[in-house]
Amino acid sequence: FAEEGIVVTFCPLCGTGMAFLADIDGQRRSFGVSGLLYNSDVLLYDRTTESLWSQLMMRAVTGSLSGTALTLIPTTHTTWADWRERYPATRVLSTETGYARDYQRDPYTGYEQSDSTFFPVPKASKQFHPKEIVLGLALDGVVKAYPFSELARAPSPVPDRIGTRSVNIEFDAEHRTGRVLNADGEEIPSVMAYWFAWSAFHPETAIFTIPR
Repeated sequence: FAEEGIVVTFCPLCGTGMAFLADIDGQRRSFGVSGLLYNSDVLLYDRTTESLWSQLMMRAVTGSLSGTALTLIPTTHTTWADWRERYPATRVLSTETGYARDYQRDPYTGYEQSDSTFFPVPKASKQFHPKEIVLGLALDGVVKAYPFSELARAPSPVPDRIGTRSVNIEFDAEHRTGRVLNADGEEIPSVMAYWFAWSAFHPETAIFTIPR
């Protein structure tokens, strides 16, 4: 990323790891976790104005920067084995943070398999299992979800059309990851999320399905 600042975010409750450009309105912003949630999704705050930012809405929702959008950049959700094979020289953040949290222990064991959420999410659709992983895409005013259970039923890449654009969805069932490419083979930023979270924030979402 050279001189570009980025902010990397993760919400275990929604299964969303998303990265954004940290330079907003010509100023580099530093973010923290507020401890607050909306639709079970993390709310960030920027340390300059203390505005609150919704990860999945990708914009500030309170404070002097309310309405300001974040710029999503591509990220990869995959297994550590897959990533290490592709990028053996990867540097990994140390777990020696000075805090007592044990990063070898998953505090959310069983959460992904459960059909319940820790907090109420009133607008979530029940069309799929709440923790069904979807690849979410918002492009040219069109919002669409690609459930992994549907992508698994077709050979990869899966061609599709979003508005006037042709896209290809690459899906790797072994490593539970996927991405969206345009007609030129360039990656389009997308979001991996649990279905309940994507549908709560995008109740109008279209859904990719394989004809039965």
